[in-house]
Amino acid sequence: MSKILVIEDEAAIRRVLVKILSEESDSYKVNEAQDGVEGLEILKKEDFDLVLCDIKMPKMDGIEVLEAVRKIKPEIPFVMISGHGDLDTAVNTMRMGAFDYISKPPDLNRLLTTVRNALDRKELVVENKTLKKKISKNYRMIGESAAIETVKEIIDKVAPTDARVLITGPNGTGKELVAHQLHEKSERVKAPFIEVNCAAIPSELIESELFGHVKGAFTSAVKDRAGKFEAANKGTIFLDEIGDMSLSAQAKVLRALQESKISRVGSDKDIKVDVRVIAATNKDLKKEIAEGKFREDLYHRLAVILVKVPALNDRRDDIPLLISHFLKKISGEQGSAEKSMTAGAIAKLQAFDWTGNIRELRNVVERLIILGGAEISESDVDLFASK
Repeated sequence: MSKILVIEDEAAIRRVLVKILSEESDSYKVNEAQDGVEGLEILKKEDFDLVLCDIKMPKMDGIEVLEAVRKIKPEIPFVMISGHGDLDTAVNTMRMGAFDYISKPPDLNRLLTTVRNALDRKELVVENKTLKKKISKNYRMIGESAAIETVKEIIDKVAPTDARVLITGPNGTGKELVAHQLHEKSERVKAPFIEVNCAAIPSELIESELFGHVKGAFTSAVKDRAGKFEAANKGTIFLDEIGDMSLSAQAKVLRALQESKISRVGSDKDIKVDVRVIAATNKDLKKEIAEGKFREDLYHRLAVILVKVPALNDRRDDIPLLISHFLKKISGEQGSAEKSMTAGAIAKLQAFDWTGNIRELRNVVERLIILGGAEISESDVDLFASK
C-alpha cells in the first residue's frame, strides 16, 4: 500500500485532495497535515511514498518543508501545490528536487497522473537501491588470508583516487571482483561502471565497441553509435583481458588515456571523456611486449598501480570461508534448503590442486549441492568432486 501525505493549510482543498486520492485506489493510504510544521513532524516519524505539499503556508512554507525533508529522506518524491501566482516558484522547486507541481484548483486527471508517475518513480528508486545492495553483495571479496588481505588494503588505498589500475592473476581468481570494489569504493560510484571483455569481441569490432562509430563507417554501420568509453563518462571502464586487444585498438586506448578524448570510427571529431580506466589480464604483459604483441607505452600508462590477485592454491586458508559462502549463495539461487559440509569434506577440498581457482571451486560446490547428501560428506567429495 502506498502512503501519501497531503500538507495543505486550506481545509477545503485538503479535503478535496484526500477524498480524490482515497477514492482513486484502495492501495492509497492518505494522511493529512494542516501546515508545514505539522507535516514535517509527521515525516520525521513516519515513512511516506509521496508528499503533496502546498507552497504558501503559515509557520513553514512548502519550500522549507521540501529542503528539510530532502536532507533526511531524499528518496521521498514531492509534488508541490501552487496557486496561480506561485507558478515560477513551483518550477524552481523542481530544480530543488521536487518531482512535479499541480495548480489550484487541482485538475483531476492531471493530479492522478502526476501521483501515479511519482509513485512509479519512488518504486524505481527503491528497486535501484535494492539492486545496488545485491550487486555489492555479489562482488564481496571472501577471505581472510594474508594474500587476500593485502589485495583489500591496496583497494582501500587506491579506490578513492583516479589512479589507473592493472589487475593481474590467473583465470578464475576474481579479477573482476577487484575492479568492482575499486569502483564501488571510489568517488565515481554513482556514475556508470562499464565492463568490456576484450577477448570476447572480434578484433575487427573492438574499436567500434570501445569508441563507437558513425553511420557508413563500415558495411553494417547503419546509424551513429556511441562506444563504451562514452557510456562510461564520469565513471569507470573495466577493460578485462586487455592482453587480447589488437595493436590498433591499443593505440586508440593510449590516446584516450593521454588526451582524455576519443573519436568514433569513421569520424575525425574529438569527443572529450572523463573516464577512470581499470584493466585486467591473465597474460604476462612484459613477455607480450617483448614479442611485439603489446605496446610498452600503454602498459606504463595502465600500470600506475599493479594488483596481483593470488591463485586459490596460494590462499588455501580461505577455502572453508569460500565453501560456506557458496553453500549459502548457490542454495539461495536454486531456492533450496542450505546444505552443510562435514569438516572432513572441507579438508579434502582444501587439499585439491585448484588449477581453475575460485571459479572451479564454485562449480564443484554446486555439483556437491545437487548430487550430495543433506550434509555433504567425504564420500560425496570422493564421488562427485573428483578432478
